[in-house]
Amino acid sequence: MDQNMINLLIALAALLVSFYCFYLINDLRKRNAKNAGNGEAFSTRPLQLQAYERLVMLTERIAIPNLVSRVNTTGLSAREMQMLLLESTKQEYEYNASQQIYVSPVAWEAVRNLKEQNMLIINQVGATLPAEATGLDLNKRLMEFIMTQKQGALHSIVLEALNFEAKKIMR
Repeated sequence: MDQNMINLLIALAALLVSFYCFYLINDLRKRNAKNAGNGEAFSTRPLQLQAYERLVMLTERIAIPNLVSRVNTTGLSAREMQMLLLESTKQEYEYNASQQIYVSPVAWEAVRNLKEQNMLIINQVGATLPAEATGLDLNKRLMEFIMTQKQGALHSIVLEALNFEAKKIMR
């Protein structure tokens, strides 16, 4: 074989390899585009799970016993403590409001209802105290109120609902 024939065979082999590589790259691009269209639910799964985790933390943080122990400040009047508890609850809720994008409407509604119920309890218990009551008196009454509630308190129900929905996503 002369040199021209060898060069021609090498050029032909290079051309065939180039066409094969072009085919493989196009095929890979088509598969990726097809998978991206079908796999949107899978790409949001980590965000959804993270949202449920954050809502569980929010639920725990706005539970009245945890809230009372976290914001307990000596020397405040009952009214000042009441405002501090309410403001802390609102801030926690607002900080996590963006998580509603990733969770079911039912889960978000449950968390919202828990926040509203806790704020209502704080206001109702605060309204029963005399004007000269201290923050410690309010905290004590709140804890007594929580201790008298049944086991199926809204806090527990919301946690169970969030855990159930998160487990559905993990399947």
